[in-house]
Amino acid sequence: MPKIVDREQYRQELLWKCFDLFAQKGYSAIAMREIAKGIGVSTGTLYHYFPSKEALFLQLVEEQTQEDILIFLAEAGSPETLPEKIKALMNFVAKYEDYFIKQLLLWFDFFQQQERTELLNNQTLKKAWKQTKQVLSDYLQIEDEAIITFICNVLNGLIMGRMFEGETVSYAQQEELLIKMLTSLNMGSVDR
Repeated sequence: MPKIVDREQYRQELLWKCFDLFAQKGYSAIAMREIAKGIGVSTGTLYHYFPSKEALFLQLVEEQTQEDILIFLAEAGSPETLPEKIKALMNFVAKYEDYFIKQLLLWFDFFQQQERTELLNNQTLKKAWKQTKQVLSDYLQIEDEAIITFICNVLNGLIMGRMFEGETVSYAQQEELLIKMLTSLNMGSVDR
C-alpha cells in the first residue's frame, strides 16, 4: 500500500528544517543542493516543493510570520492594561531572543542579495510586515499606524542592541521606557 503523505505538513517540515540551515550558513552562502543534502531530501524533492531558493525563503517568511503570530497570541493571553500588554510583548521577545536574532540576521543576508526596488515591491515581505503590525495594533489596541511602526522598530532595534551589547540592554528598562512613552502620548493610562 502506498505511503500517504500530507503534502502541506511535509512542506512545512521542510521549511523549518531549512530555517536552521539558513541560520547556520546564511542565505547567500548556501545553494539548493546543499539545502537538500542538509535536510535529508533529494534536490528534486526540494525543487518539487520550492522552485528556487528565493521562493523557499519567501515561503519560510510567510510560515514564520503566521507561526510567530499564533505563538505570540497564545502565550500573551489577554492582559487588560496597556502596561501589561507591553510586558507580555517584551516577555515574548525575550523568551525567543535567540530565534529572533537568527531570523533578523537571515533577513539581512537575504536583503543584501536583492535590489532595493525588488525588496520594496516584494508582496510577501510587505504582507508579513503588514500582518505583524496589524496583530500588534489589535493586541495593543492602538490604531495609529505610525506608533505601531515605531513599536516594531523598537523591537527590532532591541534585538539588534542585544546582539551587539548583550545583557547591558535590559528588556525591563526598554519595557518601562516604552510604557512611559505610550502612556505619555495618551495611548492609555496605567490602569487601561
